[in-house]
Amino acid sequence: MRLLLFSNSTNAGEEYLNYALPYIKSFLGSNAGKGIFIPFAGISIGFDNYFSLVNSKFKTLKLNIHSIHSAKDMLESIYEAGFIVVGGGNTFCLLKEMQKLNLIEPVRQRVQSGIPYIGWSAGSNFACPTISTTNDMPIVEPESFSALHLIPFQINPHYTDFKYKNHAGETREMRIEEFILMNKNLYVAGLREGTLFKIENGQINLLGTKKCRIFKYGDQPVELQPGANFQFLMQ
Repeated sequence: MRLLLFSNSTNAGEEYLNYALPYIKSFLGSNAGKGIFIPFAGISIGFDNYFSLVNSKFKTLKLNIHSIHSAKDMLESIYEAGFIVVGGGNTFCLLKEMQKLNLIEPVRQRVQSGIPYIGWSAGSNFACPTISTTNDMPIVEPESFSALHLIPFQINPHYTDFKYKNHAGETREMRIEEFILMNKNLYVAGLREGTLFKIENGQINLLGTKKCRIFKYGDQPVELQPGANFQFLMQ
């Protein structure tokens, strides 16, 4: 499989997808074919506007994409796609819509067959066994939390160590600690903004300039930097 899993689409103060585009260009190359964009997480922006925004950026790379929400035959569009792109937004809405349309297994099959998968934020969480490490509110109720299960570990996108002054609520780390207490066999990768996982030829690499925080039940969280060995996550 070939996957590019971003923590976020856009770094603070930058244009949309600015930091991500060079990685996408290098990952897909110049003969990627026509890609399919899945906008179902983008409920606030609207699917048409979401596709228009992403398409305008992909055009700068001379990459051709169309949106699944406007396809005459969604299933056929997946099987004809040269690559698959899943945008961020609300992960629960994304999963519910994909379940309703019976598109999860077709996407899984295509990616497992070798076509590239690119996701950011919700799109990265969607590649995990479940969406249970998303940061989003469950504003809709999916059939289950089971997702694509393209990777055997969980990602927490937009991971942050930030603690509000005089705020007594849970930190992100505390919430992940609760997850691993109830899911003892799963690693969780706290993927900070501006970083991403590239999975290709059976190898996983952290790209970007920030460290990734790794959680596993029974172990102290560890910080690993780009260039470190993350292969244990794929076991």
